[in-house]
Amino acid sequence: MSHANSKNWCAVSRFLSVLAVAVALLLAASAHAAAPGITASSGGGSTFNLSAGPGYSSQPDGVLVYSWGYGCTTVNGATYAPAQFASIGFCPSMQLPGPTLIVTEKLAFTVTLTNHLPAAAGNTSILFPGATVTTSGGTAGLLTAESTPGGSVTYTVTYAHPGTFEYYSGTQPDLQIEMGLFGAVVVRPATPFGIGNTASTPNCTAGETGREDFRLASSAYDHPLSCYDREYLVQWSEIDPKIHRQVEDQLKLIGSCSTSGQFSCPTSLNVVTEPYHPNYFLINGRSMPDNMDANYAPNYPNQPYNANPHMHPGELILVRYMGQGHWQHPFHEHGNHVRILGRDGNLLLSQTTPTTGLPLLAGRMEFNTDTTPGQADEGIFYWSGKGLGWDIFAHTATNTGNPTCTADANGYYTTASGATIPSYTGGVFSGGSPNYYEWCADHNHPLEINPVGEVGGGGPMTLPDPLIVANGLWYNGTPYMGPDAVLRSRGPSPLPPGSASQNPTPESGIAFMWHSHNEREITTNDVFPGGMLMMMLVDPYVWNIDETL
Repeated sequence: MSHANSKNWCAVSRFLSVLAVAVALLLAASAHAAAPGITASSGGGSTFNLSAGPGYSSQPDGVLVYSWGYGCTTVNGATYAPAQFASIGFCPSMQLPGPTLIVTEKLAFTVTLTNHLPAAAGNTSILFPGATVTTSGGTAGLLTAESTPGGSVTYTVTYAHPGTFEYYSGTQPDLQIEMGLFGAVVVRPATPFGIGNTASTPNCTAGETGREDFRLASSAYDHPLSCYDREYLVQWSEIDPKIHRQVEDQLKLIGSCSTSGQFSCPTSLNVVTEPYHPNYFLINGRSMPDNMDANYAPNYPNQPYNANPHMHPGELILVRYMGQGHWQHPFHEHGNHVRILGRDGNLLLSQTTPTTGLPLLAGRMEFNTDTTPGQADEGIFYWSGKGLGWDIFAHTATNTGNPTCTADANGYYTTASGATIPSYTGGVFSGGSPNYYEWCADHNHPLEINPVGEVGGGGPMTLPDPLIVANGLWYNGTPYMGPDAVLRSRGPSPLPPGSASQNPTPESGIAFMWHSHNEREITTNDVFPGGMLMMMLVDPYVWNIDETL
């Protein structure tokens, strides 16, 4: 972005909500997201062999920031989950954030940490809040056993409950966490419920087959109302480059210093960490737009995880989110509120138990799911197009092949009304209804027949002119999705609908911004756009969401 354009970021940010509501932006079909991690080290079993080491993180403004991070002692020596990433995942000796550890409740596992940080950094360690931990080896530290430079320490860890948890350094945390020594643990339930059923109350009893869901388990907790179809992990952190520069400069000085006369060389770091003033704001170790590239993209050798969730209408999306830095960040998900499931491994349940069955969920609906340092939460995001006032699949009375929208008990066109759930063979759409999970009450309700102008041309509302809202490689040219989206385009545009190279015609999805509500945090080094900003892409069922691309 040029200097002149950067001065206009405040004005641009005023209509961010308009961008989301008008669903005028689409992200690259080749930039899908997920919640990848590792399930074991190269030795297999229940052991993770991690290291703490130095490296550089890449920022969208071209800056390489000297950082520390956890990684695998043997590069690529890990078993990757979900299975889609088995052949393309990598675990370097240092990454930001550290490898996501995927384990099961009540089953003990070990983490052996080797300290590969520069000797001047001193000891390091790992804390596992919410778990029962015993240690062996290393040396005693203030909060836990620590690994000396070049040495190792082993932690035996057990989580009593499923959920999402953080791990981070317990040694000089004001410096070492800031430098990047943190990561996540996903604890799966020991007895997850069956495949979720989004056509009715999600009770995990009626399986939906033929879809390529993306998840580590069928339920987040040992409770049938915690079922979901896809899951995404987002770790929010920030970087104060002055602190990182101090560390790098002092290490260079120590490495080049030679004792002369009465002067002695320093052997340890003396870094000032306050006042704290971050300029880079990260989700899963990357800033926008880098976080929209693929997981394990080779151009981010130390930042393997992205932040770019996808879904189909009607799916239940489990969002695991946590604060890994110094500040609290107001995480806002456009498109719908988020129903909170649990916090720090505690499922939120009602104090009133029904006569039969398990207690009901008690988590509230959140407009902002704030990320608090040291805290991890889960929530369910849901979107079906219900209540928009128009048919998201662009059905009109004149459409060729316009199907009859026979609703099930909940008002949707689903298996209950005879439709077949779309399935994929080798990533190719191979059957079923392309408009699966359409809300029938809006069937045949288009936008204005004459889409440019005021309300009154035959539809329920008028969207902003596309020439004002957005144009470019991600522009969709239509507020619709699915196979009829291009035919029902939204007014004039220099780009014909569906011609954008990063928005192929078969996808024609709807994008919602997910971002920090602190405007400065959606910048990179004070330049908009950047920072803590990503997109939730709602794709039609004819579009196979390939999480590995």
